[in-house]
Amino acid sequence: MRFFNTSFRLGIAALSLSLLTSTSAYSGGHMGDEDHSMPSKDVVETAISAGNFETLAAALGAAGLVETLKSEGPFTVFAPTDEAFAMLPAGTVEMLLMPANKQKLADILTYHVVAGDVKAADVIKLSSAETLNGQSVSIKILDGKVFINNATVLATDIESTNGIIHVIDAVLMPE
Repeated sequence: MRFFNTSFRLGIAALSLSLLTSTSAYSGGHMGDEDHSMPSKDVVETAISAGNFETLAAALGAAGLVETLKSEGPFTVFAPTDEAFAMLPAGTVEMLLMPANKQKLADILTYHVVAGDVKAADVIKLSSAETLNGQSVSIKILDGKVFINNATVLATDIESTNGIIHVIDAVLMPE
């Protein structure tokens, strides 16, 4: 397992380096003072280039979901940060990355994705949203903060060529 994690992380690091063309972590591929109306990266490339979604990228690869999220979409992704994955009980991420747990991992990850291009202004009008795994997440606003289930939304409306990313501080677990 250690070899797999090391090899996979090296592969993700190499892919990350090849995709880094942005000066901003959440720029969606924009540079400098150029026209910011058209992002140039899909949701996977945008997350990888941000630099704080390495665990999510590794999980997407292990679950076989990279090509799905690179397709036309559109998708709205509630993306947990590396810190969110680190808050899971010890050994959870490693266990989920094992090939025997591919379906369970896919179920968890598709619980973070909603079909469609749902911007923050639309999210806050909803009380729930159906995810790609068929279950719904709850959406609420408390003290000016937006929550997806119990995860706080940290950043919103990170645009990509095939959808939107909203950054969250916890990994969402389906029932």
